Amino acid sequence: MLKKLMILPMLALALVTGCKNSSPPTFTANTTTEATASAAAIPEADAVPAPATKKPEKIQWLTIEQAAERMKTAPRKIVVDVYTDWCGWCKKMDKSTFTDPQVAELVNEHFYAVKLDAEGEKPIILKGRTFNYKPEYRAHELAVALLQGQMSYPTTVYLDEDMNVLAPVPGYLDAENFARILRYFGENHHKSMNFQEYEKTL
Repeated sequence: MLKKLMILPMLALALVTGCKNSSPPTFTANTTTEATASAAAIPEADAVPAPATKKPEKIQWLTIEQAAERMKTAPRKIVVDVYTDWCGWCKKMDKSTFTDPQVAELVNEHFYAVKLDAEGEKPIILKGRTFNYKPEYRAHELAVALLQGQMSYPTTVYLDEDMNVLAPVPGYLDAENFARILRYFGENHHKSMNFQEYEKTL
């Protein structure tokens, strides 16, 4: 069982923004260089062939069921973007953070990326259990479980290779902070140190 992570204090400075659902139920889930420039003279532009341009990488989004199916043959961690259609900060994260090339590269290298509409009404079958939309919660059961009843949007939830919750991280994240957390979980630093200790190594 992984020790509890101490992520929220770091995020408090940059991540106090988010959208709230006013009546969350109580529901729990298992928790567990910049390169220096060369001093060499720059040749004439005509003498240098144009570099091959690589198309920026995009995040390969899946449903949670698709990610679970892939886990059977190729286990890896999952990062879940829990959002709602009416959440402005969710849309901002879609347009800025998730389109950042470095973020996309880190996500695709270490995770299966899942988008989950917290208010989606389609049943989701996961690990033999059916999760449904609950009108009394105004939220989907799976979103409630992943967010541990703290219905704040956007929230990114990190799952391990067995689909156990490592940590839900609420609030808007810019590309720099999101990349830092992706590396923390994706490169398994969470197994040997808490997030504050990890930040001291950067």
